[in-house]
Amino acid sequence: MANLKSLAKDTAIYGMSSIIGRFLNYLLVPLYTAKISAASGGYGVITNMYAYTALLMVILTYGMETTFFRFANKEGENAQRVYATTLTMVGTTSLLFVALVFLFLSPLSGLMGYADHPSYVWVMFTTVAIDAFQCIPFAYLRYKKRPLRFAALKLLFIGLNITLNIIYYLVMGGTEVGYAFYINLVCTGSITFFFWRELREGFSAGVGSWAECRALMGRMLSYSWPILVLGIAGILNQTADKILFPYLYHGADAHAQLGIYGAASKIAMIMAMITQAFRYAYEPFVFGKAKERDNRDTYAQAMKYFLIFTLLAFLFVVGYIDILRFIIGRDYWEGLKVVPIVMAAEIMMGVYFNLSFWYKLIDKTIWGAYFSGIGCLVLVAINVIFVPRYGYMACAWAGFAGYGVAMTLSYIVGQRKYPIAYPIGRCLSYVALAVVLCVGMLLANKYLSMGLAVAVNTLLIAVFAVYLVKRDFPLRGLPVIGKHFK
Repeated sequence: MANLKSLAKDTAIYGMSSIIGRFLNYLLVPLYTAKISAASGGYGVITNMYAYTALLMVILTYGMETTFFRFANKEGENAQRVYATTLTMVGTTSLLFVALVFLFLSPLSGLMGYADHPSYVWVMFTTVAIDAFQCIPFAYLRYKKRPLRFAALKLLFIGLNITLNIIYYLVMGGTEVGYAFYINLVCTGSITFFFWRELREGFSAGVGSWAECRALMGRMLSYSWPILVLGIAGILNQTADKILFPYLYHGADAHAQLGIYGAASKIAMIMAMITQAFRYAYEPFVFGKAKERDNRDTYAQAMKYFLIFTLLAFLFVVGYIDILRFIIGRDYWEGLKVVPIVMAAEIMMGVYFNLSFWYKLIDKTIWGAYFSGIGCLVLVAINVIFVPRYGYMACAWAGFAGYGVAMTLSYIVGQRKYPIAYPIGRCLSYVALAVVLCVGMLLANKYLSMGLAVAVNTLLIAVFAVYLVKRDFPLRGLPVIGKHFK
């Protein structure tokens, strides 16, 4: 239980930075959707470009975050040398990538459909290269158990980004999409200077002799390349629809439709916040606990609580969607029907992340590549077949199917290779209850007035909370007030 309390504390700190940061960043969504109309397709351009950068982020980090944690905690390895080597590798590849972007900028921007706006490409691709390099000192902060500094730097970036966007789009009355990208580059580049301490600690450690460095790099790359494949497949599950949509959708308003889908999906991203917060704390926690005897039971309990709280968040968003919709402009509201589907997909992605640690702990990361690759193929196939006919609704269901397949495969194979006694029955009972309550909420949202629907949905959320308290969180176990519930 002490282990779970430690995990919960770190998750709370990382989560506050992630959730607060994402919430503050959400302020940009009503700003963009208010200043950039759906019909213009401008927000579709933003959605499309950020999808490309998310994919590139995975490629440019090539699994080195997870690899760093694994080797830094591995017997016989020098943690500081591992950190220095990781910094050098990711820094070098990031610089090479930027050079290639500028060298081939013209054909690259033409291929992406931005021949008239090549600046969109070089600005965002330079930004993502800097982001990739920053991932390593951020990982180092997590390894050193410095969550407060981690959170401060994350929030500093968000605060600076929001301030500059408000100045341009609100104070100055700007409407140009490209300025969103320029501002991102300025903010990302500025944060790099705040890593002087972590960079000094890394580069001052040295990588040792060339033979030692080459041997370590070889071992790390051997471990990381399946994670890279896994990461590419995983991020494609999140971004392939937004990358492929302009090529697959036959209407002239492809970017407008993509913008509607992208804006509506932002409301569903609370799942991504929770999953990310959990991941930041869980990854170093798992590798740090790998040698303890009680680890499997701990992983099983962590899975259960993760699922419980993501389902609770799911019900909150669905229940109060009539309020949350004001985050985006009115001309984007037609896309709100994708929110429950996208959120369900995010939950399955989180479950899949939890399940994925079995092959990382036994150093068989190739399995992750298999599962995510198959899930990605399912997603792409559904997009290619159904987007021309059903538009962005096919994108939402494709993500649901892709994550569902990957999650199921990981569980089945994992129970054979690294069995963990997950409380499946208990977890399924929560899922079944959440599905029933969700259907009730959707019906209330459709047929009742806003005020009455919110009241009914609040009651349904309370039903889930009562069940939760009765099954897994008895009030008598709470400090101070628990004595009143015996």
